[in-house]
Amino acid sequence: MKVTLIDYGIGNLYSVSRALEYCGAEVTLSSDPSTIEASPRLVLPGVGAFADGMSGLRERGLIEPIRRYAATGRPLLGICLGMQMLTSASEEFGRHEGLGLIPGNVVPIPTVTTQGQPHKTPNIGWSALTPAADADWSGTLLARTEPGTFVYLVHSYHVVPDDPKAKIATCEYGGHAITTAIRSGAVHGFQFHPEKSGEEGLRMLEVFLHENT
Repeated sequence: MKVTLIDYGIGNLYSVSRALEYCGAEVTLSSDPSTIEASPRLVLPGVGAFADGMSGLRERGLIEPIRRYAATGRPLLGICLGMQMLTSASEEFGRHEGLGLIPGNVVPIPTVTTQGQPHKTPNIGWSALTPAADADWSGTLLARTEPGTFVYLVHSYHVVPDDPKAKIATCEYGGHAITTAIRSGAVHGFQFHPEKSGEEGLRMLEVFLHENT
């Protein structure tokens, strides 16, 4: 199964590429707009700040090709910062426009628990996935994942979708339900790192590789 991994100067490309290859994918790393737009399936990885990520896409002329790609209904997965950039905008260090593929905003993780006690950010470590309210994981990239599965996260911000149905999974941090997976049609986002989440994370990537086949 062929998949294009977007290279825009930011992102843990090596580990994501290796994980996809382990799952049987033929991976192409590319920053070429035509290659990205023609890909059968697309992964947008990322680490770091939202504004830097969008600048990397903009400088390489990739924003509109990614939007046109998503409009075709072919599978697209955003990981960590890549998930955040799927949204309308982020509040990280000012307000910055995103790709707008899943309407919503990227906001800070609360700095205090639900009991009012300070807790550290970023949120780093393993957390259990929980279905969001009324979310059905069948037909999503979590279709083969059990609720309570632990995944690995490193983040200070999370997504609040405009449509609550776009939120499919959360994790608890300080008593707060933090968005960890979103979906709209064939556009998917994981705040966590499936490539660093063991066999369960690899299983999610396998589901992505076989979507629409």
